[in-house]
Amino acid sequence: MSVSQFNFPTTIRFGAGVISELPEYLKKNNLSRPLVVTDPNVAQLGFFKKIVEDLKAKGFAVETFYDIHKNPVKSDVYKGGDAWDAHKGDVIIGIGGGAALDVARAIVLRVNHREDLFKYDDLIGGDIYVTNDVPHFITIPTTSGTGSEVGRSAIIADDETHQKKILFSPKLLAKVVFADPALTMDLPPFITAATGMDALTHNMEAFLAKNYHPIADGIALEGIRLVSLSLEKAVNSPDIESRSQMLMASMMGAIAFQKGLGVVHSLAHPLSSLLDTHHGLANAVNIPYGMKFNVAGFEDKFRRIARTLELKNENAEGVIQYLFDLNSKINIPHRLREIGVKEEHLETLSDLAFEDFAHPNNPKPVSRADFRALYGEAL
Repeated sequence: MSVSQFNFPTTIRFGAGVISELPEYLKKNNLSRPLVVTDPNVAQLGFFKKIVEDLKAKGFAVETFYDIHKNPVKSDVYKGGDAWDAHKGDVIIGIGGGAALDVARAIVLRVNHREDLFKYDDLIGGDIYVTNDVPHFITIPTTSGTGSEVGRSAIIADDETHQKKILFSPKLLAKVVFADPALTMDLPPFITAATGMDALTHNMEAFLAKNYHPIADGIALEGIRLVSLSLEKAVNSPDIESRSQMLMASMMGAIAFQKGLGVVHSLAHPLSSLLDTHHGLANAVNIPYGMKFNVAGFEDKFRRIARTLELKNENAEGVIQYLFDLNSKINIPHRLREIGVKEEHLETLSDLAFEDFAHPNNPKPVSRADFRALYGEAL
């Protein structure tokens, strides 16, 4: 057998109420000046204000930064770097969903790597330039979707071209994750649904990705199982158990997709960069069509997914129907036209999808013509 190397993410404190451990953790590590990075929506929520107020009451000099786009761009990171400089911080705490945690992680990189941010783009080998130390970094997820809290990369788009870049380094792993499902309880149904389908997409695409990583395969299948048990309930009648299972499934998806992603993410990314579509929603609408594209030649893998989902029809057709049915149950549209995509967008979307970084790891090659056909089918 050939030799392979596997990596595994960071320390995770998981469970309802673990957010209360944050002040003591900071004190134990002699940290006193946190820059807390989030997004404009989370910044207005009661639980976020309580976290900040609690830290201030315990003597921490807290600065918050939340001037970011829902699909982050380079200028967001530069503004965050300026906020760090002005605050003279000693720890960065990312609180929120994928956008906030991506920006937080990119600021972590920027602190001691001040050349053009996209010099460090992993797709052009820029990770070799990530050589300096980085600040202490803590992540606190508030959604169950991207799993960015356990990641080593940040996806940031160019302000002008909208092309997404990947900033990557093992240095960018959080020192600790406080994964508190109670923080996700107030998520509205739409965000719960869209981010939940993002988690499912991560797990399914990771399982199908062409790279060899049996550890990731096992994690992905369990992540798929947890989504099947909990997403519908988490959307329509949430309780702490369903929210806990979704938060775990989200982290598992992010751990698993170190193996790779695929065609669905390459269909979704251009919708976010061109039309500002929520990333989870873009994945949710596209996943049945992308999975259908992948079936031929990989029937056995789809059979394993069907068995994990405990479907009556243990085949690819059963999996595709499950995805359409799940979208219906959580009020996700079945067609791109229902989320603002128009015929005139399809050529540009197809160009961007073909240039995207995710599909080279798809189990089968995806041509530009394939992307145009998939967008047409989904429209």
